[in-house]
Amino acid sequence: MNIRRRKNILVYACQVDLGVPDGSPDIVTTRRERSSYGDSLSLYRTTPPLSFSHLLKAYGQLSKSRLTFLVVLTSMSGVALSPLPATVPVLLSTAIGTALCSASANTLNQLKEVPFDAQMARTRMRPLVRGAISSAHATGFAITAGLVGPAILATFCNPVAAVLGMANIGLYAGVYTSLKRSSVMNTWVGSVVGGIPPLIGWTACGGKLLPLSAYPIELFPPPILFDIANAIPVEHVDNPLSALGLFCLAFSWQFPHFNPLAHTVRESYAQGGYKMLAVTNPPLNALVSLRHSVALIGICSVLIPLSGLTTWAFAMTSLIPNTFLSRAAWKFWRIGTEKEAKALFHTSLWYLPVVLALMMFHKQGMEWLEFIGWRDRKSPKDMPVLQ
Repeated sequence: MNIRRRKNILVYACQVDLGVPDGSPDIVTTRRERSSYGDSLSLYRTTPPLSFSHLLKAYGQLSKSRLTFLVVLTSMSGVALSPLPATVPVLLSTAIGTALCSASANTLNQLKEVPFDAQMARTRMRPLVRGAISSAHATGFAITAGLVGPAILATFCNPVAAVLGMANIGLYAGVYTSLKRSSVMNTWVGSVVGGIPPLIGWTACGGKLLPLSAYPIELFPPPILFDIANAIPVEHVDNPLSALGLFCLAFSWQFPHFNPLAHTVRESYAQGGYKMLAVTNPPLNALVSLRHSVALIGICSVLIPLSGLTTWAFAMTSLIPNTFLSRAAWKFWRIGTEKEAKALFHTSLWYLPVVLALMMFHKQGMEWLEFIGWRDRKSPKDMPVLQ
């Protein structure tokens, strides 16, 4: 069989597969068209099997590794700041379980958005869009991570942490992803998703989220307003108000972090048909960033130390990063160009680790001189007791 004959057979086979009827005007009829069509078929190549290194890279991209790192960081803050004792297995299990939950949620998100990611320049190179990994493979990865992550949290931490991990998968992959194309409220849902990881860490140590008769809300005003000799030993208090402070910090931070990023890529979001505030109402998008930047001042300087999570010195030292963030948010609102948006986004990147580090430094009951061995530990009789 000659080459021309083989090409004509290939063309006919493709037409049959596509359901093109005989005699249709769309059928390739000229010799030149048949030749070019057959040549294009000869360029087809099957996707080679993934090597181990490429597979790990694809998993990292499906998991959105940078975003997952921030999620794990905030969950670790819940463990580190908890007044309850935490063991190394609990710490590692919280990190691994939270990372797997985040990987599952992000992969499911990308599986649902392949057709839309293909339309946007910033997402066209994602592994599912470019065919680096099959949808079936990605689905298997998402299901496995979504089952193993909560299982680790339930086994080595507690069921409450596992439920929070599963809830985050559902909120992000289900509610948030669906709302992105229907309502600007998707950003608020996404911020709730961002506020849950610290609670996973908090509950992993046995912390309570809701006030109960055995775990009432305790307020710890500045030392000048109450008698410290009759104070409750804060390092042993499981205060639900502390969990609220952690949630509010992570929730409000999402807006000065995501909104300026959305502003810089709003054309891509519009291309993909996403209803983001940066697309529908850019001035309000910037104003929301400013509101939550200012709210973070109150969260850090009032709510968190009032809950007993940190000393009141944190109220003062946290003003430094909060001033930088609020100043950048103010410029973004007043000027509103991409330059100011990028400046606010970059400020938000270092803001969260710095604030969490300050919270750890000012953690209530944490004596750093004793921790590094420069001062003898206090005996139990020297510590305040319950009255």
